Amino acid sequence: MSSIIDKSANIGKETYIGEYCVIGKNVYIGAGCVIGNGVIIHDDSRIGSAVRIDDHAVLGKSPMRAAQSATTKEQELPPLMIGDNCIIGTSVVIYRGCRIGNKVLVADLSSVRENVTVGNFTIVGRGVTIENFCEIGNYCKLETNVYVTAYSKIEDRVFMAPCVATSNDNFVGRTKERFKHFKGVTVRKGGRIGVGAVILPGKTIGEDCLVAAGALITSDTPPRKIMAGVPAKEFRDVPVEQLLENQGWE
Repeated sequence: MSSIIDKSANIGKETYIGEYCVIGKNVYIGAGCVIGNGVIIHDDSRIGSAVRIDDHAVLGKSPMRAAQSATTKEQELPPLMIGDNCIIGTSVVIYRGCRIGNKVLVADLSSVRENVTVGNFTIVGRGVTIENFCEIGNYCKLETNVYVTAYSKIEDRVFMAPCVATSNDNFVGRTKERFKHFKGVTVRKGGRIGVGAVILPGKTIGEDCLVAAGALITSDTPPRKIMAGVPAKEFRDVPVEQLLENQGWE
């Protein structure tokens, strides 16, 4: 065989494994999975049933820690867990200590760090980065090249358009004072953020708030309002027919 599968790995029935894969110790893979070529699944990882993992994905990777890292800690991490019916794209990297729900899509070239949870039915788009200690809710959509900074919380039904950027450090890497104020962003349920918007550290986007394309969020936003400009200011109410409660999804 061209793949290396540890004897302790438990592979479910009718699971297909491609060429040149490496599957580590005590890995569990459910039934009916399709694993592409060159996939690496690190020790102890737990993969649900009917999961598709595309070529060259790396799952269950342990984090690296630079000498000057502010957010990566030395710690014992639980195994990576991926739910049923997920799709993991080409060259995706998902770290140990991450928990992915059911029917989640993690698209090509994305990275999901340790101590992250991703809820059911969420789409993590191409090239998205989710840093460590983040919570991503159910039915979210993070489009191409979204950057979710460490220590952020994204609640259910949030939409983030391409190239949305978030931050968690008001001191831009200088002075020890920054460690007292390190905080990611919060996007409340149903929040929508337009293409290229920037959210500064510790700011909260209110429930069902709409942030316009290119806006700069420098303070907490109220719920159900449209925010636009640099810096963003309240523009008007979100139209009633666009509110989450009127979509018939709940």
